[in-house]
Amino acid sequence: MRGLAGAGGGAAAGHCGALGDGKGPQRSCHLQREPRQLPELGSQTSPWARGNKSQDSGIAEMEELPVPHNIKISNITCDSFKISWDMDSKSKDRITHYFIDLNKKENKNSNKFKHKDVPTKLVAKAVPLPMTVRGHWFLSPRTEYTVAVQTASKQVDGDYVVSEWSEIIEFCTADYSKVHLTQLLEKAEVIAGRMLKLSVFYRNQHKEYFDYIREHHGNAMQPSVKDNSGSHGSPISGKLEGIFFSCNTEFNTGKPPQDSPYGRYRYEIAAEKLFNPNTNLYFGDFYCMYTAYHYVILVIAPVGSPGDEFCKQRLPQLNIKDNKFLTCDEEDGVMVYHHAQDVILEVIYTDPVDLSLGTVAEITGHQLMSLSTANAKKDPSCKTCNISVGR
Repeated sequence: MRGLAGAGGGAAAGHCGALGDGKGPQRSCHLQREPRQLPELGSQTSPWARGNKSQDSGIAEMEELPVPHNIKISNITCDSFKISWDMDSKSKDRITHYFIDLNKKENKNSNKFKHKDVPTKLVAKAVPLPMTVRGHWFLSPRTEYTVAVQTASKQVDGDYVVSEWSEIIEFCTADYSKVHLTQLLEKAEVIAGRMLKLSVFYRNQHKEYFDYIREHHGNAMQPSVKDNSGSHGSPISGKLEGIFFSCNTEFNTGKPPQDSPYGRYRYEIAAEKLFNPNTNLYFGDFYCMYTAYHYVILVIAPVGSPGDEFCKQRLPQLNIKDNKFLTCDEEDGVMVYHHAQDVILEVIYTDPVDLSLGTVAEITGHQLMSLSTANAKKDPSCKTCNISVGR
């Protein structure tokens, strides 16, 4: 975080503060935004505009309220954070409220035709610091924000005397936690459907990709960083390294579909080569792309591997023999595999895979680029695959 010269501004107001002193049990309530639009900051009719140098002579003679400085942000989650600051003790006993100006940091690459997010002004009663700010309706995961603070004193007529704004501080909210991912997992389980048998994992690419692997990587496909497709708060996007595989089969044949969004050449590998009792299985994400199809991302990681350690800290682990998406069990001495019928599974394997363990062949179907999920954005309005902590 770094301080910037200037002061916060905004047009929407709220009331009520999420409270906490950071020392033992805490009291808290959600900060809220008032639905009506307030006049611009600086207007004499705005409750945010009335400072210590008001034209009201009675207020003008009052001692100025202390300006917050040395702002500190801590305990950041995907939909909350704690904020504290220093201020002079002079007139401190007159402070009744804090005004918090929270704004999503402007993205240079944002769509200039899209409506801008309305800035959020929050009003909190003066409580011991640090104070918790919590609210999924104005905080999104993995998003950069700016924040500034004023101290305020509520007058008998309901108006406020306020200090100058503090410096502006930048911070970024966190990814989904295991708790949030478990909520997504439970929503995905509802629509997963019945289980179908599978025998192979497969990966479609262009012929040039496989030629490159043979020539430059000693015949072994290498893990790469996952793109930003799926939920915005997913802890694996842009961080987890792996190789994408598919495993869905056609209902009538029990085999992989002949069409592909990713290329006309397909690498197939026996399921037991990647998924077995020596691997762990994790739930990674659940999303859709403004279509009826829903996608579930699963991660397979060899036990004790770097990928396994990464996932163990961040993702819900699934029982490989008993879950709603992808199972591996032994029947009569043979490993048997099943996948969920009603969701499209995207499986990430976290270790290199040698091409010699499987086969590469050209598909007989079509290359359906419209079905590609590369960097696909999740539909934030879908009630099936969204939870109440951002998208």
